Amino acid sequence: MDPLAELVKLDPKSIGVGQYQHDVDQYALKRILDDTVISSVNKVGVEVNTASKQLLSYVAGLNETIATNIVAHRQENGPFKSRKELSKVSRLGPKAFEQCAGFLRIRDAEHPLDQSGVHPERYKLVEQMAAAAGCQVADLTKDSSARARIKLENFVSDEVGLPTLRDIMDELAKPGRDPRKQFEVFQFADGVEKPSDLTLGMKLPGIVTNVTAFGAFVDIGVHQDGLVHISQLADKFVDDPNKVVKVGDKVNVTVTEVDMQRNRIALSMKKQPEIGGKKERSGTPGGGKPCGGNQQRGNNGGRNNRGGGNDFGNNWFDAALKK
Repeated sequence: MDPLAELVKLDPKSIGVGQYQHDVDQYALKRILDDTVISSVNKVGVEVNTASKQLLSYVAGLNETIATNIVAHRQENGPFKSRKELSKVSRLGPKAFEQCAGFLRIRDAEHPLDQSGVHPERYKLVEQMAAAAGCQVADLTKDSSARARIKLENFVSDEVGLPTLRDIMDELAKPGRDPRKQFEVFQFADGVEKPSDLTLGMKLPGIVTNVTAFGAFVDIGVHQDGLVHISQLADKFVDDPNKVVKVGDKVNVTVTEVDMQRNRIALSMKKQPEIGGKKERSGTPGGGKPCGGNQQRGNNGGRNNRGGGNDFGNNWFDAALKK
């Protein structure tokens, strides 16, 4: 339900961030990945009453010690009811509060802005905006017509410029902390739960899990991702897989070969892919030859990486598994 809260518990490098992640400067990679995680956490915001200390430690102005103290205070005194209560947390001083307050959310808080990205130092300004629009502060977070009545130029000052005012309006328009689109349930094919359930020519729905220079890995629901080689991504020539697919894409694939002994699955996104070295005829039904060991090799012996059959001895597949 909240993947960010779980992902921050992992070393970012363990997620698998690219084909050449072990070939670059590891210190520089760690620094960039940590910066990316910090940026993501602060962009989304953190629900202070449910967040783990790992998640809290990525919030600007906080460290592992203060994050631990926040969790301890929450356990001893119950959930926070307002951002002001954060000042009671041990070692969370005024400077740290100034940095972190805008990124900490409190659902169902006493003040409606405590669940938004608006910083407490701008609460009075938002209250003035609400008064000018003839409504309550809570109405600004729910009613777009109320926000439309506010003329931002009237609130520009030496301390607050127009860009800051626009940022405040953007935060008022999305008081929640989850920026994801509405969740869509993805359904894998019924009855296909392990590699032995696969048959050559079977057409299946899948989700792209990784994109590399030589193709894309696709989860088809058998606990072993299949590989769509770059030559099988489309019916036209593809020089860069990223131009065709990206991680998270929902795609339809055809099983072209399975090696049960080596636990390898080859897939294709072509309309009429070559299956076991033979091109599928138009109108051929999905079910085909059952898989149970090495299947027929491609007519080209697997020597042409961009051409014919999907020989599991191909260098590209061995390189894919090593990566």
